[in-house]
Amino acid sequence: MKILKTLFWPEIEGNNRINLFKISSKIKNFFYNRKNFALIRTLGDIIFLILILMGLFGPQDPKKNIMLFLAWGVWWSSLVLSWFFLGRMWCALCPFPGLARLFQKLKLSLLKEPSSFLKTYGIHIATALFFLIIWLESTTDLVYSPRYTALFILSIVLLAGIMGILFREYAWCRYLCPLGRITGVASTMALIEFRPDYRVCKGCKGAFCKKGKEKIKPCPVYLGAVAVQNNLNCFICGHCLLLCPYDSPAVYLRHPLREIILNKGKGITCAYVIPFLIGSQLARFLKDTPYFQSWVESLHFEPHLFFTLLFFWFSLFLIVLTKLAASYFRLVEDPILGKFNLTIAILIPMAFTGELIYRLRFFFKNVGDFLPTLGRQFNIPTLLNYQYFIPETVIKYLSLFLLTLSLLGSLYLVFYFYYKDFEREIPFQRYFHFIGIAIGLYIFYFFLIFTSI
Repeated sequence: MKILKTLFWPEIEGNNRINLFKISSKIKNFFYNRKNFALIRTLGDIIFLILILMGLFGPQDPKKNIMLFLAWGVWWSSLVLSWFFLGRMWCALCPFPGLARLFQKLKLSLLKEPSSFLKTYGIHIATALFFLIIWLESTTDLVYSPRYTALFILSIVLLAGIMGILFREYAWCRYLCPLGRITGVASTMALIEFRPDYRVCKGCKGAFCKKGKEKIKPCPVYLGAVAVQNNLNCFICGHCLLLCPYDSPAVYLRHPLREIILNKGKGITCAYVIPFLIGSQLARFLKDTPYFQSWVESLHFEPHLFFTLLFFWFSLFLIVLTKLAASYFRLVEDPILGKFNLTIAILIPMAFTGELIYRLRFFFKNVGDFLPTLGRQFNIPTLLNYQYFIPETVIKYLSLFLLTLSLLGSLYLVFYFYYKDFEREIPFQRYFHFIGIAIGLYIFYFFLIFTSI
């Protein structure tokens, strides 16, 4: 009953969540045993090395190299799926900073503190890099080229490595990683959170989680459990568990919309990431419909240029729409919370579910050719007989199911804000446009998904 209440009614009070360390010693031991994370990271490093080598030196025919499906189908889809269940814990296991870890272990790092420039502008650079990846993925042959995909992966590994030489710990992951930035925003609707007991932390004089102690380094992303108030930056790596003498931090099961309700779309990250993410999805889904090619031919546009225009037009339209909708609501600032945007908050479930739908479509359309591709790559003729296809209808109805769940999440937020958060003090008529935007976006997604080729 406690679990059902936690998952289906997000009371803001701290007692409406479940301490997973208390109900399962196995979960607690997993986080406290640092070898578990080290082993998973090492495995990830090996897999990434194999993918890079296969991309650079393996067959360049996409039908003869499984690294493309492993990178764009399995890895991308797993990353997006993890947003909803693991939050930023994916970052704690990510192989991208593997080279940086190696440099620091070999004492080849300057171990500088992150600069004020990184702290101020890193968030903007990381966000821009993420949408550059989306744009390159949609306008180039990156997804179909093993070599380009390998170079793409290698470039991120090298950039993370350079940051590891310059700065201590995970400066790349905290400030510049494009995938980490979007994962942090998406993690606001994850089922788990890593939080300290703030009552215990008030009595702590050492702040060991942030400063470290003898033979144990401080938090690798410069936070410490005491500073964790949301899922944006904490990796849920459990490093600070060994530093805390009071067993304050723990992993909690929570309602997936809890943090969205608390933050209400606050912050420049959400204000621009959500419109751009939805805008990119609408452009990508539209690109897969017959209308896209028809318009390209009738307007005499280059497909890449037309996609770019759609991407930015949709994104700009959504930025303006969210700001206008927030203004119409009239209440845009709280004495404690500061400025917020309920439109952004309400669209978060649809934005990240839309990305999941897009990634799963790629996975399901290509998974049936994985074994034959493996057979062609390594000359195993038997595997050619194991090709299969997942019917397009199944993929579309699964997409519709996920899309409907996201709509229900958005509507849930509207009614929660009205009934619970603002306690019906604001007339319900001023919530109508939120409902209209959510339903309108749902219909547009629905149309694009079901008319895609």
